[in-house]
Amino acid sequence: MARDELPRGDGRATARAGAPAALNGPALEVEELRHRYGERIALDGVSLRVERGELFGLLGPNGGGKSTLFRILSTLLAAGGGAARVLGYDVAREPDRVRRRLGVVFQHASVDRTLTVQENLVHHGHLYGLSGASLRAAVEAVTGRLGLAERRRDRVGTLSGGLQRRTELAKALLVGAELLLLDEPTSGLDPAARREFLGFLAELRAADGITIVLTTHDMEEAERCDRVAILDRGRLVALGAPEALRAQVGGDVLVVAGPDPARLAERVRARFGLAGRLVDGALRLERERGHELVRDLIEAFPEEVRTVSYGKPTLDDVFIRLTGHRLAEA
Repeated sequence: MARDELPRGDGRATARAGAPAALNGPALEVEELRHRYGERIALDGVSLRVERGELFGLLGPNGGGKSTLFRILSTLLAAGGGAARVLGYDVAREPDRVRRRLGVVFQHASVDRTLTVQENLVHHGHLYGLSGASLRAAVEAVTGRLGLAERRRDRVGTLSGGLQRRTELAKALLVGAELLLLDEPTSGLDPAARREFLGFLAELRAADGITIVLTTHDMEEAERCDRVAILDRGRLVALGAPEALRAQVGGDVLVVAGPDPARLAERVRARFGLAGRLVDGALRLERERGHELVRDLIEAFPEEVRTVSYGKPTLDDVFIRLTGHRLAEA
């Protein structure tokens, strides 16, 4: 394996003098990326840019294009068209340089459950050419910062789900990753372990300024990101900060259930001038001061309104507004 990086004792790697690293450019650039599986289009001209130090989310349903994009960025899949660069290096033409700077945590575990935490890390370090005192120092540093120091000699299979995910993250950080790619990193974790893992990511980003790109269909994870790219059926349908995306919806979101939501939609349009959307067998409306509309709907259509709920818009509401269906449906 090419050795264009040398290990440091703190568990991170440094570029060899003269290596053509793009120190001031973005962490990730994707330009008109395309891919298809037979007749099915997986990516349809996706373009985006992730700045260094960002916590960036790829939000979308299964089949939306997240996994294909993840595989291309991690050099596991050749794109059908377009280009992608990680820290200035082309993923197609310079995959070795890209891999040296990437830390990847897959959705499904890539640690050996029969080995200890330390054994998993040591074997991973060997794959990257680390050995001896430098490797021992790197293992000590990364297990210490992720709260695994006292569990280094425990078999991974005996650890909780949250600690196993931390072990996965430790592997990524061991070799000095500058960009972390995380594929649905909290999948399968209970709520407490999910919050704990997301907290570790926030601390890591704050301490080291590392860039983190994660795929998710979980709204809590997406809300924690600096910016979010929303993918649906291979297309980029929205890109921006979560609060900016929610602001596109405007006002409150009301969900009205009744015996004939299609007829109710027509009557609401005629009476209040509101164009609703039928989703999941219910009428969805967007309106400022939604609580006042709740009262007006019940008074105007007492026989046609069974239940009404309202609240501030979420990223799921943004997805519905842009695609016409819920993220879970897609």
